[in-house]
Amino acid sequence: MWWALHDVRLSELLGHLRRARPELFIAAILAVTATFPLRTVRWRYLLRLEGVTLPFRPLWHATAIGFMANNLLPARAGEFARAYAARALTGVRFSTAFASIVVERILDGMTLVALFAVAVIASDFPADSAIQGVSVERLALFGGVAFGGLFVAALAVVRWPSLILGLARRLLRALMPARWAERVSDVLEGMVQGLGALRTPGSIVVVGFWSLVLWLVNGASFWFALRAFGMGTDWSTALVVQGVIAFGVAVPSSPGYWGVFEAATRVSLGLYGIAASDAVSLAISYHVAGMLPITLLGLYSLGRAGLTLRTLQHAPGDDDAPRPPASAADNP
Repeated sequence: MWWALHDVRLSELLGHLRRARPELFIAAILAVTATFPLRTVRWRYLLRLEGVTLPFRPLWHATAIGFMANNLLPARAGEFARAYAARALTGVRFSTAFASIVVERILDGMTLVALFAVAVIASDFPADSAIQGVSVERLALFGGVAFGGLFVAALAVVRWPSLILGLARRLLRALMPARWAERVSDVLEGMVQGLGALRTPGSIVVVGFWSLVLWLVNGASFWFALRAFGMGTDWSTALVVQGVIAFGVAVPSSPGYWGVFEAATRVSLGLYGIAASDAVSLAISYHVAGMLPITLLGLYSLGRAGLTLRTLQHAPGDDDAPRPPASAADNP
């Protein structure tokens, strides 16, 4: 946060905020808030267990709780909180729910890299642009290879689950006591179950489609925000900014990604020659307004589920997680 603000004058920041167009800014916040129900829709396809689709409401509550926890707890603890909330509300295994979230993140990364590449190719993006001394093209290539490799690895696990689980069990028994090896093996079995959405080409197409819709809507929110602050209307700019910010906040850091979000926004808009004060004014206002709705919705869902932030911080594993309370699972 210090790096993002150290050379920005408060008067410039406030002046830019006052000149922003409120109707476009509201559209930006509505669009980014709409991505969370879209995540729930996609998560239902990722968490289909033996052909059975879990109900929307408890998964929505778990989604809201997870992203609320990311805003209030450090180190992206919301990913674990979300899986634990799904366990508490639906009875699905914690490891299965968490594995589905891992697949979700891989799909997010692949979609973001693809949209980033399209935006760079289809625009007059400066070919020599670099972030921290590394060319943007090289960063995009690295991201594509990394997430593509993870996706192929997940497909391999789905294709040969017995073989890979057998190898994992033998390795675990060689490295740790039998009791711990058996426990870790049970967790791995649950994680393999969470990769079920990748078993058929049709399922992959469906979750890929919802990933594309989700990130196009999120990109639209950045497009509205850029227009609100008078920073151009090029859709490719919004997708590039979205990609840099999304990969920046993916690294475990502060609660709500404070500082990281502002720095990533400043870096991405700096590629287009936008002044630091303008970039930071957009970043802070968008960050505050964007995190408020899902945080409030998550706190409401937390109460509906009968959970607390302390419970989420010390979430137990599969053996200790509570069964789903009927009121939380069945009521809105």
